[in-house]
Amino acid sequence: MFEKNIYIKRRDKLKKRMKSGILLFMGNSNIPMNYKGNDYRFRQDSSFLYYFGIDRPNIAGVIDVDNNKEIIFGNEDTMDDMVWSGYRESLKSLCEKTGILELKPYGNLEDYVDKALSKKRDIHYLPQYRSDNAVKIEKLTGIKSYFVNKFSSSKLIKAIVEDRLKKSDVEIQEIKKAIKISKGMYEIAFKETVSGRYEREVLGLLEGYAISKGVWLSFPTIFTSKGSILHNYSHENLLKKGDMVVFDSGVESFEHYASDITRTIFVDKKATQLQKDVYNIVLEAQTNCIDMAKEGISFLNVHIKAALTIAEGLIDLGFLAGKADDVVESGAYALFFPHGIGHPMGLDVHDMEGLGEEYVGYDETVKRSNLFGLSSLRFAKELKSGYVMTIEPGVYFIEPLIKKWKGGNAFKDFINYDKIESMFDFGGIRIEDDVLITQDGCKVLSNNIPKQLKEIIE
Repeated sequence: MFEKNIYIKRRDKLKKRMKSGILLFMGNSNIPMNYKGNDYRFRQDSSFLYYFGIDRPNIAGVIDVDNNKEIIFGNEDTMDDMVWSGYRESLKSLCEKTGILELKPYGNLEDYVDKALSKKRDIHYLPQYRSDNAVKIEKLTGIKSYFVNKFSSSKLIKAIVEDRLKKSDVEIQEIKKAIKISKGMYEIAFKETVSGRYEREVLGLLEGYAISKGVWLSFPTIFTSKGSILHNYSHENLLKKGDMVVFDSGVESFEHYASDITRTIFVDKKATQLQKDVYNIVLEAQTNCIDMAKEGISFLNVHIKAALTIAEGLIDLGFLAGKADDVVESGAYALFFPHGIGHPMGLDVHDMEGLGEEYVGYDETVKRSNLFGLSSLRFAKELKSGYVMTIEPGVYFIEPLIKKWKGGNAFKDFINYDKIESMFDFGGIRIEDDVLITQDGCKVLSNNIPKQLKEIIE
């Protein structure tokens, strides 16, 4: 938890943006894995954390803008709770630490909302990504749970996106703490990724290191020699000479701020010339994007810069033909680079994705493209100082996608299918760093994690 005034200022700022109404924030609850009492690891809602800071299940927060009141609805631990889970700091004490003066029993929330609705007051809430909270909102408002998100408040979403996108100094420090732990994981990965081991053996060392530092993962770890599967969460492959491993991982700081780093690791620190050539294309694409990113630059144009660099490199290697500008304009490059260049990062590793990318990465003037590859870009708006973004280009040889495109003669003037078909076992390469946007450029927060070939191969 940050110091009290940070939360007070955040709530005051939100009240000024919203001007009127009741703002309802549903905290998360424990969720059973297979029966009551055997729960998944608890993770508080990120917007609740941002404004209230209390990392505890089964509570809700209300900001009454019209009456300038802030209330936490929740219950103190019972003796049964203490017997099974031990003594915890009181909820009253936590409220005081975050500047909340009013604590009410959780059961009073329904009466509070009923009275507000009877007076025809506006109740603003966010889209719900958990069905239990959607059911709770149904009980509070009468809106059927499957319609709850349809009636979420776009005004509140926009206000929160505006608040959370720009990171304060204390938030940046938390992200740096997460990256520091990530660095330790990558030091282990570069050393332990050797032939004869299963991926899961190395994964155990990596995730165990993070847990030993008292933190948890910000998303499921990708550690795979089948890097052409973009989100490959299987770890069953036996590593062998000639393999490349895509290691994409992140942790959360104690305050739940994320890191998100990717490195491509060569098994036994050995690489073929072709692997080096493709790796350098991806590294050049990332370097060009980092050099370009700064306040006032469209992130869409950063993505296009990566696509152009990748197209030029693959033309030189004979996988593509023609002019790079034409390849990118046609969309043919997306056969090899089918995802976006990056995303905002903060309390969520894909920051505020649960609020809707149409609010976070797009707006009334910047609309999402329908073009394959470009449609996967999570954020296209203009960058502003204080944003923390990932920059993560990649090149992949995805067998089912290649076969599909070849079968339809897609972009046959640009794509050398005969040459590509020899690459089905190549896998993929991705390089990702976390950057802080400034007025004059960007600062690579993860720049001490090696990525130059001379640093990672022998």
